[in-house]
Amino acid sequence: MVTITISGTPGSGKTTVTNLLEKKLGIKSVYSGEIFRKLAKKYKMTLEEFGKYCEENSEVDKELDEKQIKILKKGNVILEGRLSGWLAHKNKIPAFKVAIDADLHIRASRIVKREKGDIEKRKKEILKREKSESIRYKKYYNIDLKDTSIYDIVIDSGDKNPEETVNIIIDKLRK
Repeated sequence: MVTITISGTPGSGKTTVTNLLEKKLGIKSVYSGEIFRKLAKKYKMTLEEFGKYCEENSEVDKELDEKQIKILKKGNVILEGRLSGWLAHKNKIPAFKVAIDADLHIRASRIVKREKGDIEKRKKEILKREKSESIRYKKYYNIDLKDTSIYDIVIDSGDKNPEETVNIIIDKLRK
């Protein structure tokens, strides 16, 4: 039984890598960002508006985190989410923790390719989202998202295709 967390910045390739890992390893994956997006729709807010709302209303993050902790405790899962690695770490849940990042321009370009839009506008949206998340996670949990010391592997996906990133993860996992 293996539990893997995939964390990283918006547009870094987390979801694509998670989906490929699920297929290659035959382990179910859960995408916490989708839960967050559904909650934003439920509240009739954009992701940016909902992020701001969450800065003042910790119950949303706490609910999402409790769901993730339950999933991690069950194990045999790939959990993708900004805090999934930290949640495993802070709750002493055994997991192989992966962090993925890439240059801002590359991440914005990937989001534009996936969702359309303007690269410069997407960069601004990413930076606002990251600032909001940074404030919330520091305030609620004393977590600094820039601290990658808790991860088993940190990958810069900017110069790699998703398959290369997955192969790096699998190689490290098998060691």
